[in-house]
Amino acid sequence: MQTFKSTIPGILPCQSIEALIAGGAIASDTPFDADQVQPASLDLRLSDEAWRVRASFLPGKRTVEDRIADVSMHRIDLSGGVVLERGCVYIARLQERLNLPKGLIARANPKSSTGRVDVFVRLLTDRGASFDDVAEGYEGALYLEISPQTFPILVRPGTRLNQLRLKAGEPPKLETRSVGVELQGGDGAVVGFRGRRHAGVIDLDNIDGHDPRDFWEPLTLRRGELLLDPGEFYILASSDDVEIPVDQAAEMTPIDPSVGEFRVHYAGFFDPGFGTDEAHGAGSKGVLEVRTHDTPFLLEHGQIVARLVYEPLTERPTRLYGEGGSHYQRQGLKLSKHFRPWG
Repeated sequence: MQTFKSTIPGILPCQSIEALIAGGAIASDTPFDADQVQPASLDLRLSDEAWRVRASFLPGKRTVEDRIADVSMHRIDLSGGVVLERGCVYIARLQERLNLPKGLIARANPKSSTGRVDVFVRLLTDRGASFDDVAEGYEGALYLEISPQTFPILVRPGTRLNQLRLKAGEPPKLETRSVGVELQGGDGAVVGFRGRRHAGVIDLDNIDGHDPRDFWEPLTLRRGELLLDPGEFYILASSDDVEIPVDQAAEMTPIDPSVGEFRVHYAGFFDPGFGTDEAHGAGSKGVLEVRTHDTPFLLEHGQIVARLVYEPLTERPTRLYGEGGSHYQRQGLKLSKHFRPWG
């Protein structure tokens, strides 16, 4: 087995990911897309093969497909496009597969656009002991658990729901910052959106093609507070701007019991350059995908709702977040890229 050598522990930038693809450590059923490698991550794509399953699972000491045989309800061919229903659990094989050299591990996160439409996804590997983590030296296929929570979604081969970061060694935690929620303005100010129940299908490959009024209810302030109802899904914004230095990346912790019994930010990864002057993104907010648990929860402006953890890259990436255009650079309160502007 080859060994990946790096002078410092850290997250791999785009040029290192491209080198791994060229060397065969990352392979795919089909040629890689030109925009698939991000500044510090790799977008993963659905294959044509999926299963409707009756329960989520971890493989443990078995392969993913061995476990699927125990819980599968039926196999699904994604070739022509398939609607995945809310409240159901699916497993899809991804097009990419890994043959990681010694010294590299990997971790997956949902893409921002996936989290903003309330689709819960987690990466699975053969004999994996945890979701989203890929062990050092892993060789094999990749699978994705998919569970739409609020809207049914239309997917097909090539749809991108999650992304993979590769890490050399154990990167240090450089900084942890608290993230507050933006709930400022006079009565009647729109401060967020709540997903509508019983809405239509979201085609995840249709950019700017959906009318947001069919899927979202705007939320306005009363007395400077916002009451979260159990089981509902909300899009909110951070009270402070978010800036990720060009030689670092960051992850939003999905839940922190010390700040409240709710889940914040399904899509927890921020690429280097997000929100920076150098990448023309100064003034960018963090968009928060929020779902409360069993009890109503009252939020006030600036209340801490999440933590942002910064880690170093092994070297500066050759391109930064937003170069060549991005739906989310310089964002404020913003829905996913699938929706036209409100109004």
